[in-house]
Amino acid sequence: MALLDEAVPGARVVVFDAYGTLFDVHAAVARHAGAIGPDAQALSDLWRAKQLEYSWVLSLYGGFRDFWQLTREALDHALARFPSVDPAMADKLLGAYRVLDAYGEVPAVLAALKARSLATAILSNGEKAMLADAVASAGIGAHLDALLSVDEVRVFKTSPAAYALVTRRFGLEPAQVAFVSSNRWDVAGATRFGFRAFWVNRAGAPDEYADQPPVAVLPDLAALL
Repeated sequence: MALLDEAVPGARVVVFDAYGTLFDVHAAVARHAGAIGPDAQALSDLWRAKQLEYSWVLSLYGGFRDFWQLTREALDHALARFPSVDPAMADKLLGAYRVLDAYGEVPAVLAALKARSLATAILSNGEKAMLADAVASAGIGAHLDALLSVDEVRVFKTSPAAYALVTRRFGLEPAQVAFVSSNRWDVAGATRFGFRAFWVNRAGAPDEYADQPPVAVLPDLAALL
């Protein structure tokens, strides 16, 4: 029996986070690492960290700007922190971020879930146009039933309002949803909401948020099946 069946009996839909889970958030910088130089990985790490930090801070004080704007602002900050990197790289990096590489197992995993008559969806902080570009570039649109963006509720994950987009769209109870994310904070928020959440821990990071544990920890998405 597949891990999914064991961990979430009766699951009706499998919902994936997008950035870091289906798509490699470091792929944009990796494509231009030669031009960026030795600070490439540090730049990428800071870009991602600030992108998320801005979303959390906005949500805490009741503000909202779409995720593409936060992505641009986070890159501006990262470039300012690494003056060794030519700021003229910004447009190339942002262009690459629209078409991030999907992890290698993603198409086959989504196709296998659809073959089992399970609904599939993305729930992301990303705005709709960002998600559409990434999905089209990866060629996985035919395997997805819905692209859900927090733009609809104007608050980022881990707000319960963000996760409620799934239950409202599919008419399900939270326990009927299998949620998959590489972001441990996202897994904690989804678990708190009532989803059965899987943590994709590709890097072997130590666990956090012990009060909101995942139903399973996966080395990659293929382990879900």
